[in-house]
Amino acid sequence: MKTESITVKRETKETNISLSLCREGTRQIHVQTGLPFFDHLLTSFAFHGGFDLTLEAIGDLMVDPHHTVEDVGLVLGDGFHRLLETSGQVMRYGYSIIPMDDALCEAIVDVCERPYLVYRVEYPEPLAGSFPVSVLREFFYAFCHRARINLHLLARYGENCHHLAESLFKAFGKALAQAYQPVGGSKEGMSTKGTL
Repeated sequence: MKTESITVKRETKETNISLSLCREGTRQIHVQTGLPFFDHLLTSFAFHGGFDLTLEAIGDLMVDPHHTVEDVGLVLGDGFHRLLETSGQVMRYGYSIIPMDDALCEAIVDVCERPYLVYRVEYPEPLAGSFPVSVLREFFYAFCHRARINLHLLARYGENCHHLAESLFKAFGKALAQAYQPVGGSKEGMSTKGTL
């Protein structure tokens, strides 16, 4: 039986974003941010994580992609935090390592209510097509702080920016799917402290 979708909206002077997210989905995915490469990454993330995802963003792309990419991270992070609030106890930890041609990336997740990002990714070029890959760190930083997770993202190696970024997003999706898998019981059972 399919779980209920989480919805999040965010509207500022820089962006207008709406999100619908379902953890146990059938890979019904619609992403439209005005940034085709970013759409491609988010679609790969949702597909390999097994999520249903509808995400529409209108942002001040005439300035640059930064605000849109960062705010999508905020909204998606809010969505995953709400998943935790409605799920009770989840697996907590997730890990995935994904190859894509020349690239190999890994993602490690701890759903612990203590946000921290370790981002060890170096791209050989500044752009994937016309998309500045440096802003991807801002997406992950925003996500982990709003989702309140500990997130480690590592690129072991890679020669192509597209392959590195896509490998990273696929690993991220699979690690999150593992970490947010419900196991029954309350959140108190997720830590020896008795609380997160």
